[in-house]
Amino acid sequence: MKPQTKLSPSMTQAQFENGYWYATEIKEFAKTIGIPSASRLRKDELEKAIKVFLKTGKIDSPTKRSLSTAGPKDVEQGLSLSLPVALYTNDKETKDFLEGEAQKLIPGLKRKSGVRYRFNRWREEQLVNGVKLSYGDLVNEYVRLNLTKEPFAQIPIDCYINFMSDFLAAERGATRQQALRAWKKLKKLDVPKNYRSWVRLNLSKQV
Repeated sequence: MKPQTKLSPSMTQAQFENGYWYATEIKEFAKTIGIPSASRLRKDELEKAIKVFLKTGKIDSPTKRSLSTAGPKDVEQGLSLSLPVALYTNDKETKDFLEGEAQKLIPGLKRKSGVRYRFNRWREEQLVNGVKLSYGDLVNEYVRLNLTKEPFAQIPIDCYINFMSDFLAAERGATRQQALRAWKKLKKLDVPKNYRSWVRLNLSKQV
């Protein structure tokens, strides 16, 4: 069981995919290999661009969304349901606005785990496709996602959240502490960061 490889332009794509990297590490590495606007890209977007670089040696933009920060932010104009979405920010004031308006529509609405991630990806996709959105549209989608009864599908990447969910579901009687210890051991190894890897390596006996 080899330890994970350090970030390097000479590493293979498989070595990168088998590693566990913090967002700060990813951003700094992306800057060193010349990925433009690295500081404004999400971690998953940077990982996508890095994998292309390691496989092909080329630098490609991993997103079609606008990364421009020119002009006033929406929150600076005074948020309202009729305000068009132009320069959205994930700050506390914006989150409080969405939550407050959602509570007006559905008093007592509880935020479902995973909603914010899916809400942000939906918003970005709509804007990339040229859909004009208002903050009223955002509130309606935020409410819809929170009212979804079915469990959200797992995000299709190997990550801490998916590992913890799969471990606790499969290991009968396992505690969160045991799952966390298992994750901490797994993330140091040069293997895919998922529960299947844990089972193959039979690390559960060491928890």
